[in-house]
Parts: sequence; C-alpha cells; structure tokens
Amino acid sequence: QVQLVESGGGLVEPGGSLRLSCAASGTTFSTFSSNGMGWYRQAPGKQREAIATISRYKVTNYADSVKGRFTISRDDITRTVYLQMSSLKPEDTAVYYCNTIPSINYNWGQGAQVTVSS
Repeated sequence: QVQLVESGGGLVEPGGSLRLSCAASGTTFSTFSSNGMGWYRQAPGKQREAIATISRYKVTNYADSVKGRFTISRDDITRTVYLQMSSLKPEDTAVYYCNTIPSINYNWGQGAQVTVSS
C-alpha cells in the first residue's frame, strides 16, 4: 500500500518562503514515475483544491492563486515531490497534501500545516 508523507510545513511571516516535500513509499520507480502528481491544499472551512501539478513528463501547471510564487518539482528516483513556496501570503494558510493527478490513486497523507502570519 502506497504511503504519502508530507513534511516541511511551519509558521512563516508574510513574504517568506517554505519548501514542502512529499515522499512516497510502497511504490516502485516505474509506477511512481508514470503518475502525474499534484499538490493540494485545504484551508479552514474550505474544500481541498489542487494548486500545482506535474505530469510524468514534468510539465507543470498552477492555479492562478499561486502562479509565479510556487514551483512544483519531482525526483522520481527518490519518489519525492516538492513544492517551493515563496512570497507567501496569509491566504496561503492551509494544510498541504500531495497525491496523484488527474485522479486520486492513493490514500491521503497527514498533510503539512502551513501558517502564514505576522
């Protein structure tokens, strides 16, 4: 069974930066590298939304709310997906998750809490 573990969250001031990691275990290089992957976030009282995706060919797409500030990347050898976040805003406060795209193939991990506040 595939397990996703997100890390790197924390408290940061507006304008700051964080780098999130999502490590997948219980899957092979072949399977992982064939999947598109995405970062999702869920803010308090809101539905979970996809904010950044990366295809198996490393083509990336971003929600308008994070475009130009966030960068998604992947390392298939280590089965890890990253989200570099900069120019963070209070509205970026949420729990961040990773999973496959376009469909959700794995159980959700525990997520990484990101809080942007002064």
